[in-house]
Amino acid sequence: MSKSLVIVESPAKAKTISKYLGSEYIVESSVGHIRDLPKKAASNSKRASIPKDVSAEEKIRLKAINDRNRLIRRMGIDPDNGWTADWQIIPEKEKVIKSLKKAAKGVDHIYLATDLDREGEAIAWHLKEALGPKKYEYSRVRFNQITKSAIIDSFDDPKEIDIDLVKAYRARRFLDKVIGFELSPLLWKKIARGLSAGRVQSVALRVLDERERLIQEFIPEEYWEVSMNLLKNESMIPFNLNRKKSDPLLKEDEARKIQSLVENSTLLISEITKKPVKVKPRAPFITSTLQQAASTKLSFTVKRTMRVAQKLYEAGHITYMRTDAPSLSKESIQDARNYIGDKVGEKYLTNAPRIYSSTENAQEAHEAIRPTNAYMTADDLMKQTEEEKRLYQLIWQQYIACQMPDAEYLSTSAKINIDEYTFSAKGREVVFDGYTKISQPVKSDNDDILPPLEEGETLNLNEVKLDQKFTKPPSRYSEAALVKELEKKGIGRPSTYANIISTIQDRGYVEIQNRRFFVKKIGHIVTERLIESFDDIMDYEFTANLENNLDRVARGELDWKNVLDEFYVAFQKDLISASDDNGMRGNQPTPTNIICPACNKSEMVIRNSSNGVFLGCSGYQNIGDDKCKETLNLVSGDEAISIDDSEEAENLLIKKRCPKCDTSMDNYLIDENRKLHVCGKSPDCSGFLIEEGQFKIKGYDGPTLECHKCGAEMQLRTGRFGKYFGCLNDNCGATRALQRNGEPKPLTMEPIELPELKCLKCEDHYLLRDSMKGLFLAASQYPKNRETRAPKVDEIKDLKEKFITACRFLPDKEKHLYLLSAPEKDKDGNPYIIRYNRTEDTHYVASEKDGKKTKWTALFSNGEWVQTLKS
Repeated sequence: MSKSLVIVESPAKAKTISKYLGSEYIVESSVGHIRDLPKKAASNSKRASIPKDVSAEEKIRLKAINDRNRLIRRMGIDPDNGWTADWQIIPEKEKVIKSLKKAAKGVDHIYLATDLDREGEAIAWHLKEALGPKKYEYSRVRFNQITKSAIIDSFDDPKEIDIDLVKAYRARRFLDKVIGFELSPLLWKKIARGLSAGRVQSVALRVLDERERLIQEFIPEEYWEVSMNLLKNESMIPFNLNRKKSDPLLKEDEARKIQSLVENSTLLISEITKKPVKVKPRAPFITSTLQQAASTKLSFTVKRTMRVAQKLYEAGHITYMRTDAPSLSKESIQDARNYIGDKVGEKYLTNAPRIYSSTENAQEAHEAIRPTNAYMTADDLMKQTEEEKRLYQLIWQQYIACQMPDAEYLSTSAKINIDEYTFSAKGREVVFDGYTKISQPVKSDNDDILPPLEEGETLNLNEVKLDQKFTKPPSRYSEAALVKELEKKGIGRPSTYANIISTIQDRGYVEIQNRRFFVKKIGHIVTERLIESFDDIMDYEFTANLENNLDRVARGELDWKNVLDEFYVAFQKDLISASDDNGMRGNQPTPTNIICPACNKSEMVIRNSSNGVFLGCSGYQNIGDDKCKETLNLVSGDEAISIDDSEEAENLLIKKRCPKCDTSMDNYLIDENRKLHVCGKSPDCSGFLIEEGQFKIKGYDGPTLECHKCGAEMQLRTGRFGKYFGCLNDNCGATRALQRNGEPKPLTMEPIELPELKCLKCEDHYLLRDSMKGLFLAASQYPKNRETRAPKVDEIKDLKEKFITACRFLPDKEKHLYLLSAPEKDKDGNPYIIRYNRTEDTHYVASEKDGKKTKWTALFSNGEWVQTLKS
């Protein structure tokens, strides 16, 4: 019997699927996409020559044609001729294609088993086109979980590639490409070099920028809160003053009046209210709600959540993780109900299954994210990592709980009236735990159980508390909150949220501090200019409608080229208008009265670049000997990073307000004696202030440091990736990062090149690097290649001289030499891997067998290595 070839995206998925298919199937991986549009123009894509004997007008016309043709070649898409595309094999995937073609020899059928979303359909289509659409017989198989039954069922009923889905993918890809290629050069010209724009990412940036503007314009107001702790026997009961949203803010004099009333009144319970309350379980996870829950409960970033979920899916433990449909199949509902009846108890079964319907704009009829086996708990996942177990536990709990009864509570409220003021204490007790038996809800202030109380009962005063507060500005977005807002506005889809967040960070428009988004100055400027010149692209409703049209293309309801043409005509009109001299506003510098320290003639101006804010001499515009290129780096002068809304309000109180528009001002250290305050709306507002005094970064007494390499002075600077110390010796070039606590980052060993040690997953070799998390191997061409792993002892044992050289600038020049004497194998012959204990700040070795940890470890103690076998 001839064999069939099965192609999936990832090696891990291939490994899992191959277990369920018979020997007549060869399972291979494409390792993601194998074709893409060109990243740069072909080497022969030069401008066509223009004849010298033509008129000036003709030269302009021919030049425009040449420029247009060159742009089309660079994009790989021709919007002027039916959106034809130049799909190319990704250079790194040429070996993969060669391997797939070799595997396809002798087979009579190829099954394309890529993921079941738009992206997966596109990969299947690309594979068919690259391998030869007529050379083999192809079938498309889809499954939303990698289990034996799901895979066998899909192979028993193979389908064709869904061309409508492929068209939707191509439309989305082409839209993003033309916007990026045609809009980015305009931003370079008008604002700053190195900038870029994107169809969805720019709208997401607008969401963050609007919130940032509200925070900048917010003026906190003082108010006071009054509460009292009362005693009944030995029980302490907190009572809070009731305030309505419509009530004016409570001021200090009234708060102290209330304090006096409390202290001089009989504290009599005037009313007790008890009422039953039911709380329903939440629906099983979709992509966005999983990202939000993982952020809140596990502190996972969106990117980390999707990476871990992908591993769980490929291992066959959960269903497909990119979905916006909370519905469950009849079989999965029954599986959950069987588990509840067997393991939790019959009283925790609802009379009828709970049905969760899809949202209006659900992209495909996928299931919710759920375990493939209700009886498989996180403790049963023996081969999974700790983070995979934690995310699985979250998914499993939500899945089981969604088929359980409501939680029932008895809510109790006690009130005490003092003149016209009312204080209340609230609590609740569990009548029936229901779904919370499995999934614990977030604890609220009303979860406390009040002691038995009666109307007319008098309680004793323990203390009256007065707290000064300030009204809070709108909350900054976390990653989870941004995903929720984008979903609410209909922007993006489950498969794009993680990429959106990564892109706006990679472009330098935003940064995340304490899990909150902060928009950088260049992000403000780009957003404002795009809104003014490209109101369609930046409009929420327009973007959402475009997403819906792409969904309609996927369902075969709209012609994909018509959608592209309609958008492109409007886009070109805006682009031409914005490119004009009177079009998009530029990024004008803000003048100051600071005299340039280099030329002592011109005044410095505040400039905003893609790498940050800096001072530059206005004499830069001069010609000849008067031209001055002096610049001064500006270090953020903020002494606090906002953690929550209360701290944000305190930060706004500290900041100065712009004398021109009353917006809060950003502040920067010019040097130890001068702080520059710049309007948050700069450069659109030219307000600035100079404050003189003694300034320093919080927690650091700098701003100078002795260079660890040459002994010269290191000065605090600001770069694209934050604050760092740079050596003033031009021949040295040493740098040290500044940590968030204000301390310079501890010195680590310099990287050691290992050209003979080849990477396992890419065409590169390793570097041995040192970090705050210990020694590790990393691909030399980072960030192009992101492969990392822990080193084996036998891979570093001959590097003594290189270690000595790499550690020559460290206080401890023999820092890692003890690792060279570590045992290479445990007593069972398994190789030892170098690991790091963060708590003890030391390395140890632990052995592995077939990629899994054994129970053998070895520690360096009293000058020798001691091997231990854990029981």
